[in-house]
Parts: sequence; structure tokens; C-alpha cells
Amino acid sequence: MRLTVIGTGYLGAVHAACMADIGHDVLGVDVDTEKIDALAEGRPPFYEPGLDEVLTRALASGRLRFTTSLREAAAHGEVHFVCVGTPQQPGSRAADLRYVDAVVDGLAPHLTADCLIVGKSTVPVGTAARLADRVARLAPAGVRAEVAWNPEFLREGFAVEDTLRPDRLVVGATGREADAALRRVYAPMIAAGVPYIGTDPNTAELVKVAANSFLATKISFINAMAEVCDAAGADVVTLADALGHDSRIGRRFLNAGLGFGGGCLPKDIRAFTARAQELGVGSAVAFLDQVDEINERQRTRTVALARRLAGGDLTGRRVAVLGATFKPDSDDVRDSPALAVAAALHREGAEVRVHDPEGTANAHLAHPELRYGTDLMGVCQGAELVLHLTEWGQYRALDPVKLARAVREPLLVDARNALAHEQWRAAGWTVEALGRPSPTGPTDPDRPHDRLRTTIASPAATPDRTTALA
Repeated sequence: MRLTVIGTGYLGAVHAACMADIGHDVLGVDVDTEKIDALAEGRPPFYEPGLDEVLTRALASGRLRFTTSLREAAAHGEVHFVCVGTPQQPGSRAADLRYVDAVVDGLAPHLTADCLIVGKSTVPVGTAARLADRVARLAPAGVRAEVAWNPEFLREGFAVEDTLRPDRLVVGATGREADAALRRVYAPMIAAGVPYIGTDPNTAELVKVAANSFLATKISFINAMAEVCDAAGADVVTLADALGHDSRIGRRFLNAGLGFGGGCLPKDIRAFTARAQELGVGSAVAFLDQVDEINERQRTRTVALARRLAGGDLTGRRVAVLGATFKPDSDDVRDSPALAVAAALHREGAEVRVHDPEGTANAHLAHPELRYGTDLMGVCQGAELVLHLTEWGQYRALDPVKLARAVREPLLVDARNALAHEQWRAAGWTVEALGRPSPTGPTDPDRPHDRLRTTIASPAATPDRTTALA
């Protein structure tokens, strides 16, 4: 089929490349000429495992090309996928739909034949119906363009896999023709046994925000339990393991730690609560405000734990931060808990050095006041405190004995509860984590740490390896 994918950010670029890879004739559209030029040359503008290979194959096949022209898109597509961002409105919890509206406003007047406009962006319920009226007003006389909604369920780091082999396909359409068209688009997936859920647009829009809200709730629940464990001297990891054996609950997303971030979960649950208020059912999802609050509190609790481990004062302390992205296998630092903690440590007077395998460039743009290094051991050299904030595989594979020789003080905050604590302690490290019993006493982050701060050597006494720092 002839498809257009309008918006070539994280969602759109992956969708365009994968749709071309399975055999469709795809035209990607964006207003950003630099992004379009990069994609046309086979260079993804962001890090996503496997995307470069799929993009290269799709371009070589001749089934994928890119443009900045919505007029060209209107002439090309039988099905137009809308994949632009829906960020949080400034000064509000509601979703900003200006980019979605701009696509419709720019595309509809140029339509020359009947077609289907399919939203994939995460939007408030009722958006499809509103856009259908907008398209009807703007499209040329005699041209019929139906609007449907087909939410995405991509995980950053697994987006190609989730597009080519999704766990379900949800399509909200009001007519049989729209449903039939999308069944053709996704024919290979349906043939492979992927569940296809056909419904109305309102339900399809709600599926995505409901799914994100549930995941956010599960993460914040176990982080709330971590607070209780800190007060009671219990172990949240063992608690989560025990809960996870209950098939009604499951172990996934029950990992206590720094909490969630990124460009989806935080803004989506806020937009959901805002839309529920507009519909007069705000009390039904009021618990999501607490979910959001718990998640934000994990950041301040991690900073407090770091302060406690540093002896009650971070001023002048050299701190190595492992991780800047909001999750591993991504270069995305949007609403990153790791970067938020690093910036907070800096504001408390710490000398913060940050390492991340893929996110350094984006992190530097967001927080240029921090120092960044590409060499992991160089970043940790002479550190008086190490914080593990993003669970990249290479951090889990670190040799604590080797790292102990590089730092000035072997103090570790494992904010992701992902490292082998006993192995690190056997190597001489003092390890603290939220919700975990501490060998130095209760792990309440606000409790002054009773470990004596060691004397800090003068800068001249310890080589300052900063050659790898940007």
C-alpha cells in the first residue's frame, strides 16, 4: 500500500522504516529538513538498537523516501499515519495538540482522493472525533477522508521489535473500509498471530493512556513500598519477588528504585488526569496524582540518600554519576530521573561527572552545567561517591574491585537496585539503596550517616584524569 508517515521523530521514523521493510511504499514527512536529510542518508537522528539496519534495507529497496511537503504526501498516500509529538502544555497538565492539528490543517486541503488518516500519537480521548470534523471542513469538496486511531505501544530500546512483532494491534475506526485498510497494512503481523483488536476511536485512544497509567501505578506502588521498607527495616527486593509469584500481580515493573521518566509515562498520566477533569470524572483517576508524586519523590529521596552517604554535606564532593538517559538502550534524556538527580547534586555543590554510553550529547544540551566523560574509569577516577542511576548492561558488568582502586572513597548509591550488592560490599564498598537494609543502619535517606567522612587529599595529591571529560 501507499503510506505516508507524518512526523519522523522516535515513533514516526521507526514506523516508516518498518512499514517499508514489510513491503509498503512509504513516504516519510517532517518539517525538520536536517532530520529528513539524515534519514534519507540512512542515519537515524536518535539511538535505537536495530533501526539503522532496517532503515538501510528500506532505503535500498526503493520503498522508502522522505520529504518536507504535505502536498506531496497528500498525493502519495492511501493511508496517512500521524506520528507527531503531543507534549505537555506549558503551565498545564494537559496534552499540547498543536502539532496534531497542524498536520490535519496542512494535509487536508491538499487531498485529491479518498483516504484514511490514522493517528498513532498519544492523545486525549475524543481527539479522533474532533479531527474528523476538522478534516471534513478542510478537505476539498468530493474528497472523503476518514479518521481512525491506532495507538503505538513502543518501548524505547525495543521499538523495532515492537513494531514488527507487536503484542497486540489496536485499531479504533468507525467504518468497515478503515478497518479493512488497516488490516491490509498489518497483514504480515496478523498472519503471524498478533491479536487484532478492532474497536471505536474513543476506546482505542483510552487503551494507550490506560496502559501507561497502569504501568506507572505499578512502578510507583513498589516505590511506595520501598519507603515503608526503609522505615521498617525490610527489603523491598525480596518483597517484590514474593509479590511477583502471585500470577495476578506478576514481577515485571516491580523494580523499586529511581522511578520512571522519558517522553511518555509522566506526561501521559498528567494529560489523562487533565482530560478526565474535563469530562467530569477527575475523581476516578485522582490516584494518578499520587502516582506522579511518589515517582517525583524518588528523585529527592535518592539525592537525600547520596547526601547522607557523603556525611551530610555534598559541597565540594566529587561525585561520579553512572547514567544520564531515562532508561538503558536509548539516548533519550527527556524527564530523565538520572539527569534530574545529577543536576540536583550539582546544585548542592557537588562536583558532578556524568557517564552514559549513548546519551551524553543530549544530556549536555539539557544540562550544560554538568561535566561529562566518555571514559567510564576516567569519570570515576578520584570520586568520593558513585551513583548508579541508569541500568546499562556495562554498569552491571563493572568489576567492583577494579573500580575501588580508581575512586577515592568506595561509596555507592545503587538507585536502580540492579547491582550485586554483596559482591560490591565484599570488594570494600559501602552500598546503599532505597528500600534495602543497610549495614550502616536504617536506610531512611534523611537520617544523618554515621560513617565518618574520610580526609580528602589535596587535588595535587591525586591525579585528576579529566582528559576524557567534555
